[in-house]
Amino acid sequence: MTDLHLEILSLFEENARLTTEQIAHLVNEPLEKVQAIIRQFEDEQIILKHRTIIDWTKAGRPRVTALIDVKVTPQHGYGFDALAQRIYHYPEVKDVYLMSGAYDLSVSLEVPTMEAVGQFVTEKLAPLEFVVSTTTHFVLKKFKEDGITLYKPNQDRRISIIP
Repeated sequence: MTDLHLEILSLFEENARLTTEQIAHLVNEPLEKVQAIIRQFEDEQIILKHRTIIDWTKAGRPRVTALIDVKVTPQHGYGFDALAQRIYHYPEVKDVYLMSGAYDLSVSLEVPTMEAVGQFVTEKLAPLEFVVSTTTHFVLKKFKEDGITLYKPNQDRRISIIP
């Protein structure tokens, strides 16, 4: 992968709204060349998705985010990949990671209510034959997500008085 390829990927990662024309201008390359590189990235699934981060609380649709630590018993011949696949196919699952430490998998959900988290754990996750235990953590407030600051403290609106 060339420096040009990495630069294009970095620009997309920073701002997925950039047009191909804007990227071509920023990297000082012909539009056709940049279009071909981007098409190659999409064909090779290097670029998987163009994402927008939304503060759903400000939009009036708060959501519950839960992080679930899962301890599993790997199945002989399948390892953790097959287990993770069983879990990530549920539509409410946002992320699944293989972890080091006390738990094997970390699962994140984003659902409308706390009850939906409980329902997912008790009806879908815990009953899986390879799940040994789970620990659920609820996100109380998001300060920063994917590099974007969501929470900014109120500005000090007092009038400064100089003697």
